[in-house]
Amino acid sequence: PVLILAGAGSGKTRVLTHRIAYLIEERNVNPWNILAITFTNKAAGEMKKRLESKLGKDMAEKVYAKTFHSACVGILREYAMFVGFKRDFTIYDEKDCKSVLKDIYKANGIKEKELHKDDVLNHISIWKDKMITPDMAISQSTISSYNTVAHLYKEYQERLKNANAMDFDDLIGNTIRLLKEHPDIQAELQKKIQYIMVDEYQDTNASQHELLSLLVSPEHNICVVGDDDQSIYSFRGADVDNILNFPQEFNGTHIIKMEQNYRSDLQKSGSHADIYLLCQRLRRNGFYC
Repeated sequence: PVLILAGAGSGKTRVLTHRIAYLIEERNVNPWNILAITFTNKAAGEMKKRLESKLGKDMAEKVYAKTFHSACVGILREYAMFVGFKRDFTIYDEKDCKSVLKDIYKANGIKEKELHKDDVLNHISIWKDKMITPDMAISQSTISSYNTVAHLYKEYQERLKNANAMDFDDLIGNTIRLLKEHPDIQAELQKKIQYIMVDEYQDTNASQHELLSLLVSPEHNICVVGDDDQSIYSFRGADVDNILNFPQEFNGTHIIKMEQNYRSDLQKSGSHADIYLLCQRLRRNGFYC
Protein backbone atom coordinates (compact mmCIF):
# COMPACT_ATOMS: atom_id res chain seq x y z
CA PRO A 1 0.00 0.00 0.00
CA VAL A 2 1.19 3.50 -0.89
CA LEU A 3 -0.09 6.86 0.38
CA ILE A 4 1.04 9.90 -1.58
CA LEU A 5 0.35 13.21 0.17
CA ALA A 6 0.47 15.86 -2.53
CA GLY A 7 -0.62 19.49 -2.61
CA ALA A 8 -2.03 21.47 -5.51
CA GLY A 9 0.22 21.68 -8.54
CA SER A 10 2.62 19.01 -7.29
CA GLY A 11 1.94 16.63 -10.19
CA LYS A 12 -0.57 14.12 -8.76
CA THR A 13 -2.01 13.01 -12.09
CA ARG A 14 1.47 12.74 -13.61
CA VAL A 15 2.57 10.49 -10.75
CA LEU A 16 -0.41 8.17 -11.22
CA THR A 17 0.05 7.87 -14.99
CA HIS A 18 3.79 7.23 -14.64
CA ARG A 19 3.12 4.60 -11.98
CA ILE A 20 0.65 2.84 -14.29
CA ALA A 21 3.15 2.95 -17.16
CA TYR A 22 5.88 1.61 -14.87
CA LEU A 23 3.73 -1.33 -13.75
CA ILE A 24 2.98 -2.24 -17.37
CA GLU A 25 6.38 -1.63 -18.96
CA GLU A 26 8.74 -2.59 -16.12
CA ARG A 27 6.71 -5.00 -13.97
CA ASN A 28 4.82 -6.75 -16.80
CA VAL A 29 1.42 -6.12 -15.21
CA ASN A 30 -1.49 -6.57 -17.61
CA PRO A 31 -3.21 -3.20 -18.25
CA TRP A 32 -6.63 -4.81 -17.71
CA ASN A 33 -5.55 -5.72 -14.17
CA ILE A 34 -5.20 -2.03 -13.25
CA LEU A 35 -8.08 0.16 -12.03
CA ALA A 36 -7.44 3.91 -11.84
CA ILE A 37 -10.22 5.81 -10.05
CA THR A 38 -10.92 9.53 -10.48
CA PHE A 39 -13.85 11.72 -9.44
CA THR A 40 -14.93 13.21 -12.76
CA ASN A 41 -15.21 12.08 -16.36
CA LYS A 42 -12.95 15.00 -17.32
CA ALA A 43 -10.21 13.75 -14.97
CA ALA A 44 -10.60 10.19 -16.26
CA GLY A 45 -10.32 11.48 -19.82
CA GLU A 46 -7.19 13.45 -18.96
CA MET A 47 -5.63 10.35 -17.43
CA LYS A 48 -6.43 8.31 -20.55
CA LYS A 49 -4.90 11.02 -22.72
CA ARG A 50 -1.67 11.01 -20.71
CA LEU A 51 -1.53 7.22 -20.74
CA GLU A 52 -1.92 7.24 -24.53
CA SER A 53 1.10 9.54 -24.86
CA LYS A 54 3.21 7.14 -22.77
CA LEU A 55 1.86 3.72 -23.74
CA GLY A 56 0.12 4.20 -27.08
CA LYS A 57 -3.62 4.23 -27.67
CA ASP A 58 -4.18 0.46 -27.85
CA MET A 59 -2.44 -0.25 -24.55
CA ALA A 60 -3.92 2.79 -22.76
CA GLU A 61 -7.48 1.78 -23.67
CA LYS A 62 -7.03 -1.52 -21.83
CA VAL A 63 -6.43 0.26 -18.52
CA TYR A 64 -9.62 0.78 -16.50
CA ALA A 65 -9.47 4.54 -15.90
CA LYS A 66 -12.90 5.21 -14.45
CA THR A 67 -14.91 7.36 -12.09
CA PHE A 68 -16.35 5.62 -9.03
CA HIS A 69 -19.76 5.48 -10.67
CA SER A 70 -18.64 4.25 -14.09
CA ALA A 71 -16.54 1.52 -12.44
CA CYS A 72 -19.63 0.37 -10.53
CA VAL A 73 -21.77 0.44 -13.68
CA GLY A 74 -19.28 -1.90 -15.36
CA ILE A 75 -19.47 -4.33 -12.44
CA LEU A 76 -23.26 -4.19 -12.09
CA ARG A 77 -23.92 -4.69 -15.80
CA GLU A 78 -22.38 -8.12 -15.32
CA TYR A 79 -23.65 -9.02 -11.85
CA ALA A 80 -26.88 -7.00 -11.40
CA MET A 81 -29.03 -10.12 -11.03
CA PHE A 82 -27.24 -10.95 -7.77
CA VAL A 83 -28.68 -7.81 -6.15
CA GLY A 84 -32.17 -8.17 -7.62
CA PHE A 85 -31.86 -6.17 -10.85
CA LYS A 86 -31.72 -6.99 -14.55
CA ARG A 87 -28.53 -6.26 -16.46
CA ASP A 88 -30.28 -3.60 -18.56
CA PHE A 89 -31.17 -1.50 -15.50
CA THR A 90 -31.78 2.20 -16.10
CA ILE A 91 -29.67 4.87 -14.43
CA TYR A 92 -31.82 7.77 -13.22
CA ASP A 93 -30.43 11.29 -13.35
CA GLU A 94 -31.55 14.16 -11.12
CA LYS A 95 -34.53 14.96 -13.34
CA ASP A 96 -35.72 11.35 -13.24
CA CYS A 97 -35.35 11.22 -9.44
CA LYS A 98 -37.42 14.37 -9.01
CA SER A 99 -40.09 12.91 -11.28
CA VAL A 100 -40.29 9.79 -9.07
CA LEU A 101 -40.59 11.96 -5.98
CA LYS A 102 -43.26 14.08 -7.66
CA ASP A 103 -45.39 10.96 -8.20
CA ILE A 104 -44.86 9.95 -4.56
CA TYR A 105 -45.95 13.42 -3.40
CA LYS A 106 -49.08 13.18 -5.52
CA ALA A 107 -49.92 9.70 -4.21
CA ASN A 108 -49.49 10.82 -0.59
CA GLY A 109 -51.05 14.28 -0.82
CA ILE A 110 -47.78 16.08 -0.04
CA LYS A 111 -47.33 19.64 -1.33
CA GLU A 112 -44.01 20.90 -2.65
CA LYS A 113 -44.08 23.99 -0.41
CA GLU A 114 -44.36 21.73 2.65
CA LEU A 115 -41.34 19.60 1.76
CA HIS A 116 -38.97 20.64 -1.00
CA LYS A 117 -37.94 17.80 -3.31
CA ASP A 118 -34.30 18.97 -3.38
CA ASP A 119 -34.09 18.71 0.41
CA VAL A 120 -35.62 15.22 0.40
CA LEU A 121 -33.26 13.97 -2.31
CA ASN A 122 -30.31 15.50 -0.46
CA HIS A 123 -31.28 13.63 2.73
CA ILE A 124 -31.68 10.40 0.76
CA SER A 125 -28.25 10.86 -0.82
CA ILE A 126 -26.62 11.48 2.58
CA TRP A 127 -28.23 8.33 3.98
CA LYS A 128 -27.03 6.31 1.00
CA ASP A 129 -23.49 7.70 1.27
CA LYS A 130 -23.48 6.52 4.88
CA MET A 131 -24.97 3.17 3.81
CA ILE A 132 -28.15 3.73 5.83
CA THR A 133 -31.10 1.73 4.46
CA PRO A 134 -34.69 3.07 4.46
CA ASP A 135 -35.63 0.86 7.43
CA MET A 136 -32.57 2.06 9.32
CA ALA A 137 -33.45 5.68 8.51
CA ILE A 138 -37.02 5.18 9.75
CA SER A 139 -35.89 3.58 13.03
CA GLN A 140 -33.27 6.27 13.64
CA SER A 141 -35.48 9.28 12.82
CA THR A 142 -37.11 10.41 16.07
CA ILE A 143 -38.09 13.87 14.77
CA SER A 144 -41.38 13.68 12.83
CA SER A 145 -40.12 15.67 9.81
CA TYR A 146 -37.12 13.38 9.40
CA ASN A 147 -39.35 10.34 9.88
CA THR A 148 -41.55 11.58 7.04
CA VAL A 149 -38.51 11.92 4.79
CA ALA A 150 -37.35 8.43 5.81
CA HIS A 151 -40.71 6.95 4.77
CA LEU A 152 -40.47 8.83 1.47
CA TYR A 153 -37.00 7.30 1.07
CA LYS A 154 -38.49 3.82 1.48
CA GLU A 155 -41.20 4.40 -1.12
CA TYR A 156 -38.67 6.05 -3.43
CA GLN A 157 -36.44 2.96 -3.31
CA GLU A 158 -39.39 0.64 -3.91
CA ARG A 159 -40.40 2.59 -7.02
CA LEU A 160 -36.84 2.53 -8.38
CA LYS A 161 -36.63 -1.22 -7.79
CA ASN A 162 -39.96 -1.84 -9.54
CA ALA A 163 -38.72 0.19 -12.52
CA ASN A 164 -35.42 -1.75 -12.63
CA ALA A 165 -33.66 1.56 -12.06
CA MET A 166 -30.87 2.93 -9.87
CA ASP A 167 -29.82 6.47 -9.07
CA PHE A 168 -26.14 7.43 -8.89
CA ASP A 169 -25.83 6.65 -5.18
CA ASP A 170 -27.35 3.19 -5.76
CA LEU A 171 -24.57 2.34 -8.20
CA ILE A 172 -22.03 2.40 -5.37
CA GLY A 173 -24.41 1.04 -2.72
CA ASN A 174 -25.49 -1.96 -4.78
CA THR A 175 -21.88 -2.77 -5.72
CA ILE A 176 -20.97 -2.77 -2.02
CA ARG A 177 -23.93 -5.02 -1.31
CA LEU A 178 -22.87 -7.36 -4.13
CA LEU A 179 -19.32 -7.67 -2.78
CA LYS A 180 -20.46 -8.21 0.80
CA GLU A 181 -23.16 -10.77 0.04
CA HIS A 182 -21.20 -12.75 -2.56
CA PRO A 183 -17.59 -13.45 -1.46
CA ASP A 184 -17.04 -15.58 -4.56
CA ILE A 185 -17.77 -12.61 -6.82
CA GLN A 186 -15.60 -10.40 -4.61
CA ALA A 187 -12.70 -12.83 -4.97
CA GLU A 188 -13.24 -12.98 -8.75
CA LEU A 189 -13.12 -9.18 -9.03
CA GLN A 190 -10.08 -8.92 -6.75
CA LYS A 191 -8.28 -11.39 -9.00
CA LYS A 192 -9.14 -9.24 -12.02
CA ILE A 193 -8.40 -5.89 -10.37
CA GLN A 194 -4.94 -6.54 -8.98
CA TYR A 195 -3.80 -2.92 -8.71
CA ILE A 196 -5.94 0.04 -7.62
CA MET A 197 -4.93 3.68 -7.90
CA VAL A 198 -7.10 6.54 -6.61
CA ASP A 199 -6.77 10.26 -7.27
CA GLU A 200 -8.04 12.95 -4.83
CA TYR A 201 -8.50 10.36 -2.10
CA GLN A 202 -9.30 13.04 0.50
CA ASP A 203 -12.64 13.56 -1.26
CA THR A 204 -13.91 10.01 -0.75
CA ASN A 205 -17.00 9.52 1.40
CA ALA A 206 -17.96 6.53 3.55
CA SER A 207 -19.47 4.44 0.75
CA GLN A 208 -16.60 5.09 -1.69
CA HIS A 209 -14.09 4.16 1.00
CA GLU A 210 -16.02 0.96 1.75
CA LEU A 211 -16.12 0.09 -1.95
CA LEU A 212 -12.34 0.41 -2.30
CA SER A 213 -11.76 -1.64 0.86
CA LEU A 214 -13.85 -4.46 -0.62
CA LEU A 215 -12.24 -4.32 -4.07
CA VAL A 216 -8.59 -4.18 -3.02
CA SER A 217 -6.69 -7.44 -3.42
CA PRO A 218 -5.47 -9.45 -0.40
CA GLU A 219 -1.96 -8.20 -1.26
CA HIS A 220 -3.19 -4.63 -0.66
CA ASN A 221 -1.85 -3.32 -3.97
CA ILE A 222 -3.52 0.07 -3.56
CA CYS A 223 -1.98 3.47 -4.16
CA VAL A 224 -3.90 6.62 -3.21
CA VAL A 225 -3.02 10.23 -3.88
CA GLY A 226 -4.52 13.19 -2.09
CA ASP A 227 -4.11 16.45 -0.21
CA ASP A 228 -4.84 15.99 3.49
CA ASP A 229 -5.18 19.78 3.82
CA GLN A 230 -8.12 20.13 1.49
CA SER A 231 -11.40 18.39 0.72
CA ILE A 232 -13.57 20.16 -1.84
CA TYR A 233 -16.47 17.71 -1.48
CA SER A 234 -16.98 17.94 2.30
CA PHE A 235 -20.49 19.26 1.61
CA ARG A 236 -21.23 15.92 -0.06
CA GLY A 237 -20.05 13.87 2.87
CA ALA A 238 -16.38 13.54 1.95
CA ASP A 239 -14.40 12.38 4.98
CA VAL A 240 -10.76 13.49 5.18
CA ASP A 241 -10.24 10.83 7.89
CA ASN A 242 -10.18 8.28 5.06
CA ILE A 243 -6.79 9.58 3.98
CA LEU A 244 -5.56 10.35 7.50
CA ASN A 245 -6.33 6.82 8.71
CA PHE A 246 -5.04 5.04 5.60
CA PRO A 247 -1.76 3.87 7.25
CA GLN A 248 -3.73 2.36 10.15
CA GLU A 249 -6.07 0.50 7.81
CA PHE A 250 -3.28 -0.84 5.61
CA ASN A 251 -0.31 -2.00 7.64
CA GLY A 252 3.10 -1.31 6.13
CA THR A 253 1.89 1.68 4.13
CA HIS A 254 4.72 3.53 2.37
CA ILE A 255 4.10 7.30 2.72
CA ILE A 256 5.47 9.72 0.13
CA LYS A 257 5.13 13.51 0.44
CA MET A 258 5.08 15.78 -2.61
CA GLU A 259 5.26 19.33 -1.30
CA GLN A 260 6.59 21.36 -4.23
CA ASN A 261 3.95 23.30 -6.18
CA TYR A 262 5.12 23.35 -9.81
CA ARG A 263 1.99 25.15 -11.03
CA SER A 264 2.54 28.33 -9.01
CA ASP A 265 5.56 30.34 -7.87
CA LEU A 266 3.84 31.79 -4.78
CA GLN A 267 6.25 30.00 -2.47
CA LYS A 268 9.26 31.51 -4.23
CA SER A 269 8.68 35.19 -3.58
CA GLY A 270 8.71 37.01 -0.24
CA SER A 271 5.25 38.02 1.00
CA HIS A 272 3.60 35.65 -1.47
CA ALA A 273 5.10 32.75 0.45
CA ASP A 274 3.55 34.09 3.68
CA ILE A 275 0.15 34.31 1.97
CA TYR A 276 0.47 30.76 0.70
CA LEU A 277 1.35 29.42 4.17
CA LEU A 278 -1.52 31.38 5.73
CA CYS A 279 -3.94 29.83 3.25
CA GLN A 280 -2.61 26.38 4.10
CA ARG A 281 -3.26 27.02 7.81
CA LEU A 282 -6.76 28.34 7.14
CA ARG A 283 -7.62 25.28 5.07
CA ARG A 284 -6.40 22.95 7.80
CA ASN A 285 -8.85 24.62 10.18
CA GLY A 286 -11.85 24.33 7.86
CA PHE A 287 -11.83 27.80 6.30
CA TYR A 288 -12.07 28.57 2.58
CA CYS A 289 -9.09 30.34 1.07
